[in-house]
Amino acid sequence: MGTPCEVPVPRKVKCISSSKAPRLQFRRWRSQNQIELLVAYDAVHMGQEQVTSERQQYGEEFHHHSRADKNRWREELEQRFPGAIAGVLSCYDRVLLQGTLPGVCFAGGMEKFLRTQGILLKDYTQWALPLAGQLKACAASLAAEAGISIEFLCKKVRKENLVQEVLAQRGNHPGLVCVFSALERCDTYRLHKNRDGRWGLRPDSGKCLHYYFYFMDPRWGLCFLRVPTWAPFRVQFYLNGHNWLAGLLEREKIGYRLLDNAFLHIADWQRAQEIADRMRIEELHRDMDRWVAYFCPMLAAFGWRYHWSVNQAEYATDVTFHSQKTLESIYDPLIRLAIHTIRVEHVATFLGKKLNTNFQNEAGNRFDVRLQGTRIKHRMGPVSIQMYDKFRLVLRMETTVNDLTFFPHYREVEQRDGQRVRKWAEMKKNIYSLPILQERLLAANWRYLQFLCALADPTVDLRPLHRITQPVQSSQRSYRGFNFFLADDRSLFETLLRGEFAIRGFANKDLRRYLPGKSSGQLSRLIKCLRLHGMVQKIPRSYRYRLSSLGLGATTLACKLKDLVILPELAKFAHP
Repeated sequence: MGTPCEVPVPRKVKCISSSKAPRLQFRRWRSQNQIELLVAYDAVHMGQEQVTSERQQYGEEFHHHSRADKNRWREELEQRFPGAIAGVLSCYDRVLLQGTLPGVCFAGGMEKFLRTQGILLKDYTQWALPLAGQLKACAASLAAEAGISIEFLCKKVRKENLVQEVLAQRGNHPGLVCVFSALERCDTYRLHKNRDGRWGLRPDSGKCLHYYFYFMDPRWGLCFLRVPTWAPFRVQFYLNGHNWLAGLLEREKIGYRLLDNAFLHIADWQRAQEIADRMRIEELHRDMDRWVAYFCPMLAAFGWRYHWSVNQAEYATDVTFHSQKTLESIYDPLIRLAIHTIRVEHVATFLGKKLNTNFQNEAGNRFDVRLQGTRIKHRMGPVSIQMYDKFRLVLRMETTVNDLTFFPHYREVEQRDGQRVRKWAEMKKNIYSLPILQERLLAANWRYLQFLCALADPTVDLRPLHRITQPVQSSQRSYRGFNFFLADDRSLFETLLRGEFAIRGFANKDLRRYLPGKSSGQLSRLIKCLRLHGMVQKIPRSYRYRLSSLGLGATTLACKLKDLVILPELAKFAHP
């Protein structure tokens, strides 16, 4: 199909030196079924210089879970559910990215741009109106050439259902699928007088027409680009990691069955996991710039290039079972355990955070009964972990993050005096943080799953637990055993299960904060008693300790007895 709107050749970008500026080549669309790059980036300039430098800037050191770690997790699940699991897969699900124009996305930048263009601040509206008209004309031309009409949504509807109806008729070949328009809130600026009497622009919000361009991309599958018709043109881009992975599996001729956004069958689960772990953010960056240049060609005349950040990301760990009957017998007990046992400090543990008095956001659990089934959701500020089943065959643990700065990241930080140091700081919201974020979310999913499996394990060997209750001898001195029903011992077990201790261990001073009735000497003897019984292990080259596998099982059992057995039975006697 022909080019819907003539794309003006962009002028030289002032903010980028000519030696590092990406070379742009503008081509026409050849057919409806074959998508050709509208903007082809020079591989030398864009692929090696600019993208590599951004990857080095945003992708600093982070802990990477090796293949051995994932195989070990898979073996633990197979031991817990022998012969029931078909495969395990972890990958991004829903990813929502935001594109902003760095030069005009804030009031001061817009003022500077208008002045350099010789436009008065009071004429900001008159300057933006023609651009809005060009965007509307371009959308109408694109829809007409694709043989579709723009559907205006006057009320809130689920757009995904409408898109699936269109895909059922047209198929999954690349190209524009449908275009929706809706009147929604947008960012804008308004004129105001400063304290010194000078006129300027102030950020404001209003409503304008937004276009939703749904299209099939050969690499990323079904995506959409949300484009406002009013400056500063803050766009949103959506993709689904399962659709992207399905395309790569098909390219490598690996058989699979994808239903909605869940894989019910993959011929090679291990190879699929290897592919999912290698999402190329550089390719995503280039493709998003390409689609923006196609749907918003008039912005290229100003030499603007979008900066992409992460608005929302969902990372899912799917455990696929062979039969629905097996998952039904496992899922309901897991849901009940999650409702009765998981607390805020446990959620902090799953997310790798330390819960303290400085935490100001909301946290809690929520149980929902939906048409698709039940779901348990644990929330801590802008991050949540949820568990639900898909089609009674897939047990899904999914972590959703709405603010990447929630997670810490060891990276290079530029201080106010200009000095660069490496330290723990907030994770950057740039799209090049997605590989680091993937490791954080994967760890959260597995901590959550391992915690529930430890609680629901009915095959606990009672002999080690019996040894814990017996006294032990060391250096001609006797150390007593532990009693699960003794108040002091139960308080100690509950303290050892706190979230922050599971991340970096505990020391004597840490226990004194939660066991105020104990002196330092008493706690030292308790720690030694725990070590002699095999419940804790010393962290090498430190004065800190962590729970052993036996200690984790014993403390978990103690809390399980209290919350799921003792208290419910006592409640029956209190309220017959």
